[in-house]
Amino acid sequence: MNWVRCLFYTLLLTIPVLTANAQYITVSENQTPQQLVENVLVTNACANVSSITVSNSWNSGSGNSFGYFSANGSSFPFNEGIILSTGKAISAIGPNADILSEGPSSWPGDTDLEQALNVNNSINATVLEFDFLPLGNKISFDYIFASEQYLTNPSQNQCSYTDGFVFLLRKANTNDAYQNLAVIPNTNIPVKVNTVRGPGTVCPAANAQYFAGFNGYEHPTNYNGQTVALTAEATVEPNQLYHIKLVVADQGNNLYDSAIFLGGGSFKIEKDLGPDRLIATGNALCSGESLQLDASDPAGTAYKWFLNGNEISGETNPVYNVTSPGDYSVEITLNASACVSTGEITVEFAPLPILNDPALLLQCDVNNDGITTFNLTSLDDIIRNNDPNLGPVSYFLTMTDAQNNANPIANPESFTNTASSQLVAAVSNPSGCRSYATVNLQVANNTITAQPQLSICDNDNDGLASFSLSDADSLITNGLPAGLSVQYFLSSSDAVNQINPLSQSFNNTMPFLQTIYARVVNGTDCFGIVPVDLRVNVISTSALNDETISICEGTAVQLTAPGGFTDYSWNTTPNQVTTSIIVTDPGVYTVEVTDGNGCTASKSFTVTVSEPPTFISADISDFAGFGNSVLINYSGNGLYEFSLDGNFYQTDPYFTGLRPGEYFIYIRDTNNCGNIGPIAIYVLDTPAYFTPNGDGRNDVWFIPYLQLLPESRVTIYDRFGKLLYGFGGDGNGWNGKLNGQELPATDYWFVAELSDGRTIKGHFALKR
Repeated sequence: MNWVRCLFYTLLLTIPVLTANAQYITVSENQTPQQLVENVLVTNACANVSSITVSNSWNSGSGNSFGYFSANGSSFPFNEGIILSTGKAISAIGPNADILSEGPSSWPGDTDLEQALNVNNSINATVLEFDFLPLGNKISFDYIFASEQYLTNPSQNQCSYTDGFVFLLRKANTNDAYQNLAVIPNTNIPVKVNTVRGPGTVCPAANAQYFAGFNGYEHPTNYNGQTVALTAEATVEPNQLYHIKLVVADQGNNLYDSAIFLGGGSFKIEKDLGPDRLIATGNALCSGESLQLDASDPAGTAYKWFLNGNEISGETNPVYNVTSPGDYSVEITLNASACVSTGEITVEFAPLPILNDPALLLQCDVNNDGITTFNLTSLDDIIRNNDPNLGPVSYFLTMTDAQNNANPIANPESFTNTASSQLVAAVSNPSGCRSYATVNLQVANNTITAQPQLSICDNDNDGLASFSLSDADSLITNGLPAGLSVQYFLSSSDAVNQINPLSQSFNNTMPFLQTIYARVVNGTDCFGIVPVDLRVNVISTSALNDETISICEGTAVQLTAPGGFTDYSWNTTPNQVTTSIIVTDPGVYTVEVTDGNGCTASKSFTVTVSEPPTFISADISDFAGFGNSVLINYSGNGLYEFSLDGNFYQTDPYFTGLRPGEYFIYIRDTNNCGNIGPIAIYVLDTPAYFTPNGDGRNDVWFIPYLQLLPESRVTIYDRFGKLLYGFGGDGNGWNGKLNGQELPATDYWFVAELSDGRTIKGHFALKR
């Protein structure tokens, strides 16, 4: 093996590299897969490697998809190693000058990768596989994932672009499910572009602590970005043959190539000494504890222990007991292969929590029997010294229970003391290190003599109002030591248990009178509990309804507020404070009354002035049958009623449905400030027909009540406009004859010129 390795490096020095610029990596394609694995990746004699293959790779004629790389003096994290690419390996050489999208669409993907990542349509896959026989129980190797899909200025739809790669492990010659080792540390999340990405673009950052950065032009590789150096690791069974499959592939299409860089010599076979015990991960040792490291191996012949890289003198046993912090490692010489297996672990010690010890909790005792209820959780922050990094506080009756974490108090928010006045509190830090503090319970004997009452006035008379409870603070604490604060509760039990506190703005739930309870505290200590009465005072408004009063012009009226109040105030100028006032002018007069509780209410008097009415005219609509009507036109400032007969009055000056006849208009003020009437008016109408047959009934056509307008004149015409007859207002009408001769039964027309200036035209029928 050693001579092969020497030959490999001799050949390497004589092979011309594909770039001479020392700031970029170099890539060589002349090594066989066996040389790459045995001489570059796996340099540990504690692993026997076999069945090495590279499959599904692409050889374009101008470059393979895998090869050997060297840092070549650049800043690339690995000095040398293996590159597996979805394009040409030599294209990985810097600078980062262009986008690599080299593989053809005919280059297939890998089904094992698709199954492990739960994806489909992979393409351009490069696969490196080999078997190995470990002599230790842990394997690990280092890698960097680089990709063109780390775009510095992507569009939103490019954020989901991600190629895939897997490191698949299972026992050789079995159909066991593969374990993917290429995951984000301490998770099972595969490493991909969208699971490891830094901030600064439209795409969301993810696990940014594992992202090395977006690359500029002068970068050792020709990729847009890459992860930091990560470690793939797994626990294995010594002397059990395993198969590992390393795959990188494009996802969805052959654009935007990606590559895996495997660190040269990083494939290690180790002894697993367990996980690092770190404060950051919450599993550090506690002060005073020890950790037994067991490196026993059936094939082990010699052991050496190291602390911070220095051999610990005399420690050659397979088991070592750690009592101080540091980086511990072991070298195990295995007799079968003369290889040396190593194991490493970092051990940190977390300090014990620093607690406030002892802690005192003072509680009020409503009935002074020495037994009360304590809210132990009110001490939590005090016991922890307000350290947010410490865990929850548990309370126990005894130190023995606390140390054994047995029988914690189940209801620390409502703990009722008995004979014991001392408890134990236990607190752990994130590493589980535990400290204890004594809790002394004390019953307060302070007596608060204040009997505060808050009163408020309610204008809607329902006995409910909004109280500002802080108004009672000074009433309660007056004469008490400074620095006290007050909390309010619905019941005394709530006050003792400090549950369901009331807000400072409180709407009473019991009308008119409700008692709540104030808890006076000094920090977490209860100084005393006192009842507080909330009283709602109301003024009966039944006697305070507003009124409207009318007076006659030039007269006065006395306005009187209801009695029984302590103060009165009228909105007059000047202000008057008597029960009654006398006014002569119209307006709204308001009196505000105040009762003995200081509650106020008001009553308004609206005063209007009436004057006698003035008749203007009457609009008569007659000659309409039952549609005859009269509208009385008037003026005046008052409330008036109207009548056409002096008996029946209405507030509406419009009368309808009037029969023909004489009517008398009356107008009166409802406040008796003046009346008008009677004023005569006439409503007339004409018969629709008459029957001059000598039976003594309806033998003459005339206008009823026309005699009331004797100066009127009526003329009658036939249908051709020939004047047939005429008569005056006091005439007897027409008997249907012309010159003593009876005229035929038909329609005739009339014109009535009334003495009030109106002219009425119409027609009627003569029937025989």
